[in-house]
Amino acid sequence: MSSASGCGGGACTCGGAAKAGGGTPAPVAAINGIALHAAGPAPDETELREIAWAELLRQEAVLQGLLPRHPGLQAPLLSPADHQVIEAMLDREVQVPQPTDDECRRYYEARQDRYIEGQLAHVRHILFAVTEGVDVAMLAARAEQALLELSRKDVGPGRFAALARELSNCPSGAEGGDLGWIAPHDCADELAVELFGPQSPLGGVGLRPRLVHTRYGFHIVEVLERQPGRRLPFDEVRERIKVQLAQQSRAKALHQYIRLLAGRALVEGVMLETADSPLIQ
Repeated sequence: MSSASGCGGGACTCGGAAKAGGGTPAPVAAINGIALHAAGPAPDETELREIAWAELLRQEAVLQGLLPRHPGLQAPLLSPADHQVIEAMLDREVQVPQPTDDECRRYYEARQDRYIEGQLAHVRHILFAVTEGVDVAMLAARAEQALLELSRKDVGPGRFAALARELSNCPSGAEGGDLGWIAPHDCADELAVELFGPQSPLGGVGLRPRLVHTRYGFHIVEVLERQPGRRLPFDEVRERIKVQLAQQSRAKALHQYIRLLAGRALVEGVMLETADSPLIQ
């Protein structure tokens, strides 16, 4: 690719940072001298990186003669037509091989638990929610105390429901903690791993011997019944896996391509990963 030059992209610094009062440069992030935002407070870090990535791609498209040079000194908003040009450029520059059947099969064999259809569990729980200002240590201790009580051999059959009504911060507490029949996608990811993951100690039924920690807080969990579901054969999911692997490879290659552009650019005021090794496809 061409070396960077000129106001539309490259090593030109004629854009410079905007000047604040008294001749002091304002803290404006820039790519090759083209400002990413107006003088004053910058966008948050995530938004600023996204603007920087877009500007790197725009400048590369200018260098390749695919887009006209921008006359201003601040990165322009990309039009739908600009996006189409950049997408076409990426399609040419970033090409990845399609995964083979052997690669798809190895992926399937290593993750067979992901390809189960109709897997359900009848679950009840007691949620001790972690909210702003709560004493987490005291909350965890109260949850552990309740779990210890429910783990005793002589606990009464209605005690779980009673504690759920008394202690649970989930609306299901009014129903004795009963969540009904749930599938992996019906609950928080952390709970789904505990209930349906291949290494889950909840492979059967019964009270979970430890608290389950999720983004919502601490859960006492009991599985009442299970419906194991059907493991989908490889032939049924081959195309799905092929698309997934191709998407992962393309995302990785696009990330590397952006890092290469950043490594060749003058980047100011924004943290971007850079690379100086060739794009491997």
